Amino acid sequence: MPLDLTNYPLLANINYPEDLRLLKKSQLPAFCDELRQFLLTSVSQTSGHLASGLGVVELTVALHYVYHTPFDHLIWDVGHQAYPHKILTGRRDQMASIRQFKGLHPFPWREESEYDVLSVGHSSTSIGAALGMAIAAEKEQKGRKVVSVIGDGAITAGMAFEALNHAGSLRNDMLVILNDNEMSISENVGALTNHLAKVLSGDLYTQLREGSKKILSNIPPIKDLARKTEEHLKGMVSPATIFEEFGFNYIGPMDGHNVIDLVDTLRNMRSHSGPQFLHVMTKKGKGYKQAELDPITYHAVPKFTPDEALPTPKPSAPTFSKIFGQWLNDMADVDPKLTAITPAMREGSGMVAFSKRHPDKYYDVAIAEQHAVTLAAGMAIADLNPIVAIYSSFLQRAYDQLIHDVAIQNLGVLFAIDRAGIVGADGPTHQGAYDLSFLRCVPNMTVMAPSDEVECRNMLYTGHLLNTPAAVRYPRGSGSGIAVESKMTALEVGKAKVVLEGEKTAILCFGTLLQAAIPAAKALNATLVDMRFVKPLDQALLTSLAKTHDYIVTIEENSIVGGAGSGVNEFLATQAYQGQLLNLGLPDNFVEQGTQPEVYHMLKLDSQGIEEQVSSFINKA
Repeated sequence: MPLDLTNYPLLANINYPEDLRLLKKSQLPAFCDELRQFLLTSVSQTSGHLASGLGVVELTVALHYVYHTPFDHLIWDVGHQAYPHKILTGRRDQMASIRQFKGLHPFPWREESEYDVLSVGHSSTSIGAALGMAIAAEKEQKGRKVVSVIGDGAITAGMAFEALNHAGSLRNDMLVILNDNEMSISENVGALTNHLAKVLSGDLYTQLREGSKKILSNIPPIKDLARKTEEHLKGMVSPATIFEEFGFNYIGPMDGHNVIDLVDTLRNMRSHSGPQFLHVMTKKGKGYKQAELDPITYHAVPKFTPDEALPTPKPSAPTFSKIFGQWLNDMADVDPKLTAITPAMREGSGMVAFSKRHPDKYYDVAIAEQHAVTLAAGMAIADLNPIVAIYSSFLQRAYDQLIHDVAIQNLGVLFAIDRAGIVGADGPTHQGAYDLSFLRCVPNMTVMAPSDEVECRNMLYTGHLLNTPAAVRYPRGSGSGIAVESKMTALEVGKAKVVLEGEKTAILCFGTLLQAAIPAAKALNATLVDMRFVKPLDQALLTSLAKTHDYIVTIEENSIVGGAGSGVNEFLATQAYQGQLLNLGLPDNFVEQGTQPEVYHMLKLDSQGIEEQVSSFINKA
């Protein structure tokens, strides 16, 4: 249900950016205050991403005020910060549905709005996409402008620098805005740097600089001296050099919360040609004290009351991330060669305690998944025992390194793959739908899928001892609640476990969907197997089941195409199996957002759906 707009007199009349541009510039600070309060109230009532959006209110308003969106292209990196953008672009009254089943996407989404130029979810893609659009804009000759907004975390990724390097060499018109919310350089923000940003982006400075370059172009020593002098003067007040070397005209840093100065600077920069770079300083959670003090906790929040602390989560079974974190600490205590690597996912991967307890073994490489994997390869070559803790959908970005740098060399790297399967509200970009498909085809890999917390701990231990490439993939959220002992037991590689004995039908489960399959197996008097290993498969057990069962069903929280079930099919084909096969899992389309139970129900992968699908399969056979 839309929020009451009585307390938002300016915002109530702003449905699209063209409405925003009718405001006087002097009205923008008050409008930003309303937008920030609306965002806080909206997210507190629905849950969602908060701190990032609060930090870019003024920047969002200034961009839509100056640039002619949607004709001008505005590209947001990652998209956690895009809530204010959504509010200003026709979706204000739908914000209550964000991240909900069949509701607004949590990130910019092309099918949702013409203002969402690039569908995003993972970081560091905005500059490359913006450059592609800038090239097209130059070819069409309609005066279209292109702007990319990227954060100080996302810009650390290799592909962001690859795009900067390419853009600087091509010299197309485009603007890259670095949204920098690192407190370590906050002293650069102030009246002086804001004034310098406006001066450096102004026509007079630009004309003087470009004119002098032309005049001195035929006098190389003087031209070089002028360039060095300009760099030195800029370097005295801003970290410009690296971006200037890429070929960008650097402006900043400036206060990202002064909407008037932002508008003035952006107007100047919109008229400039070539690649431009604007460095703005912002504060995550701006305007809401709790989020300013703890932006990590307030990055994504449940429903809460703004004038109260976040609600304490109800006690529940430990998450698989926590199980991994506990195992990592225990393993590090007994293995002096253990190292653990994460690409900026310390909290999400359950590594906070480990990073404090074993700082000499903990390596956060920032948003650089490719580097994380090759770093692990180097450590393994040097006789360390590296573990890469990574989300399933993030590992996709390092597939080449997994094959070339780890698997071909048969190195002892363990991949602890979190968020495998359905992740819920973050939607298609974050569903861990493909890791079993892309891992099981790689030689030398051992791939495991635990059905519960104890199995997860033992599989991590097993993989760590192998000294060859291994992966343990586990889902987002809590386990079944069974007690986890401190003892670690190595599993026999490739050995499955029969959970229930039945007749005619065998249900083979890979991973935690085993819990949902138990009622169905009992109702159908089916044999139920915890397969444990996706690679290698328990071929002896499969051969035995093929002789005694007319129907074999596989269940996995992964794409059916190329997944664990496909591996079973391939093996049974070599055995000339004459029975019927059914593969259950994720369909051959991108799975939409929703809570995990909602999505399981939609895909018929909850207990009721599994029983229904297996019963229908048997009856039709």
